Amino acid sequence: MRRNSFIEMAKLHDLSGRITYISSHAKQEHLYEVYATEPDRAFWRELAKCNQEEFEKSGTNGKCIEARELMIALPESFINHDHDELLKRMVDGFKDRYGVECFAALHHNKRKTNLHIHMIFAERKRLDQPEEKTATRNMFYDEQGRHVRTKKEILGGDGNIRKGCKIIKKGEAYERRIFTVKDGRFKQESFLDEIKVLYTDLINQMVIDDKDRLGIFDKNGPYLATKKVGKNNPKAEAIKADNEIRMEWNRTVDRAIVSGVAEAEILELKKTEITDRVKESVEQNGKKPELFGDIVRAAILLLELLIAKAMQKVMEMVEKAISKTAGIEETPKEMPKESASHIQAEDKPTHQPEIKQIPFPFDHYRKSETQNKTEQPRQKDDATATKSVVEQMKAEQKSVSAETKQSETERLPKPQPSVLAAKYPRLKEIDDKLKEQNRAIFEREQKRDKLKKEQSECTGIFKGGRRKELQQEIDRNDRQISNMKKHLSSIVREYKFDSVQAFNKELNASKREYFDYKAARAEWDKTYGDKAAVPASIKERLRQKDQIVKAREADRVYQARRNDKGAR
Repeated sequence: MRRNSFIEMAKLHDLSGRITYISSHAKQEHLYEVYATEPDRAFWRELAKCNQEEFEKSGTNGKCIEARELMIALPESFINHDHDELLKRMVDGFKDRYGVECFAALHHNKRKTNLHIHMIFAERKRLDQPEEKTATRNMFYDEQGRHVRTKKEILGGDGNIRKGCKIIKKGEAYERRIFTVKDGRFKQESFLDEIKVLYTDLINQMVIDDKDRLGIFDKNGPYLATKKVGKNNPKAEAIKADNEIRMEWNRTVDRAIVSGVAEAEILELKKTEITDRVKESVEQNGKKPELFGDIVRAAILLLELLIAKAMQKVMEMVEKAISKTAGIEETPKEMPKESASHIQAEDKPTHQPEIKQIPFPFDHYRKSETQNKTEQPRQKDDATATKSVVEQMKAEQKSVSAETKQSETERLPKPQPSVLAAKYPRLKEIDDKLKEQNRAIFEREQKRDKLKKEQSECTGIFKGGRRKELQQEIDRNDRQISNMKKHLSSIVREYKFDSVQAFNKELNASKREYFDYKAARAEWDKTYGDKAAVPASIKERLRQKDQIVKAREADRVYQARRNDKGAR
């Protein structure tokens, strides 16, 4: 059974104590990793102090909320992930979205059956420059910290300042702000729904096995929620019919996303043509569920118009690309002879390069007697030269190997693809399947439209049979299109995705990380690839020089034999 995401939020009244509790190995049996976007504990103490001061000024009853905490359940397979990378990804995802500091810890429960994250986050941001207010005159405060106008109001019967009262002298700072006001988003009911969607997407992106994917329904997304049909429900048939029209809208949304319709356009259409229309209908006609189907069907027709426009643009772009490619291929065939000869003439080099003469093998039978007499001193010189060449090559090899070892120690590790980047090739294959299915649906719809046009033009008493044939063919096409749309949505569900929208989010995130990895790998190869090839090239050079030395030795042996024959 598929697991749903589980996230809870709690209000913290003792921030420092809670941070110590979740990050202490003495208090946690299975603490794997701790990560903070602001590791300085002084920041969290100042935050708690600021919240307490603001709470006292407000005069509100109850307890001060110093921070908030999220408890995020993870799939058990995530224990095999790199703990540091996992925690950073989850925490940084929150900070990138809301811009507040976080403190988190990765835990297991005692029985190791519940892997989870405790993430504390601030509701305030630190100011770039602290704001201070200085007193323009002496300021007087009573025991409750309230500002009073005169000094008499804080004096006792003996004329001395009462205990708990204070005076801030002129020129002293009486108020210092280092944090902003609390972000109101964290108090809204919709905040937890946003967080569930955010972390469900992040978790699913890091899932290796599709069976560990989590499910959640986004109320603010483009889809319509279906209703559960209970046992012995008297309205079961009505609920099923209502669910069917909702599923038809959801399938159309899936196809719109594959076709390239912007998600903002789909959301706007859902709001104006479904949400707002339903409100108007309830206000005018009361609660009549049977009218809901008509509203959604009208919205589906409008969404299909957006799909048709998007697909038409895609087809036009493909046709232009094909025609452009065909034009490039045909240009050389249609080129006039004069222009072709002109190009050939221009391609010929005006300056002939100097041809180096390659020496032929030495003919020993054409050597003169005087040359034979000089061979013995040359043999000694060649032997000395050979020895010096070998020693030089050994010295080069040692220096190069030393440089190679040094470069190996200084070399950065080779970039490795993340879990999400490694998914990209497989996700690209799924995306290709979706687009191929969508093109097939579009072609089938075009065929149906042609049949409808032919049917509208087929008038007259004697063409009734043809109209009937056309109607049967249109109905057959409608059934095929409906089945093809259902298959389009089922493609992503085969891979455990809730919807095409969820798949599209993961595809885009994976694509970004994949190309980032490719760029980092290309940079690494550019920096260290040549250095890695140096030892092989040195070996090749040694082999070549060794061959030269062997050739010289063979030449000397042959010459010595030749001299012996001449002496006889």
